[in-house]
Amino acid sequence: MSAASPVGERVAANDVSPAVKVMVIDDSKTIRHTAQTLLRKAGYDVITATDGFESLSRIIDNKPDIIFVDVMMPRLDGYRTCSLIKRNQLFKNTPVIMLSSKDGLFDRARGRIVGADHYLTKPFTCDELLGAIVEHVGTKNGAG
Repeated sequence: MSAASPVGERVAANDVSPAVKVMVIDDSKTIRHTAQTLLRKAGYDVITATDGFESLSRIIDNKPDIIFVDVMMPRLDGYRTCSLIKRNQLFKNTPVIMLSSKDGLFDRARGRIVGADHYLTKPFTCDELLGAIVEHVGTKNGAG
């Protein structure tokens, strides 16, 4: 297209998304696998963790661009995990999307209180998952 672009042709979401690292934290193997499959098909790098404790070291090692975290997990639940992520200076601006089968006002409010940027109800659709990434990471046309 334009010869003025030294970066190359970066038009489609799939052309831009491979640099985007997405972390999925969920104790359900089915949810992790489903999200990982959908996201990889869309061209994203995917890191998974089975609970909040495991996720903390993986977040530091991989520095994801966006994090999806299940609310109900053993040992360290999603609310506490989100709170710890948001309190860390390196990751306080990393978007955290809560995943839950609960869709109540209280649950959403609690997510906001701990710093969650978005809330998706399970079962989520592919469009909801990808839409949250586009909204919070800005993978279309480099918008943020």
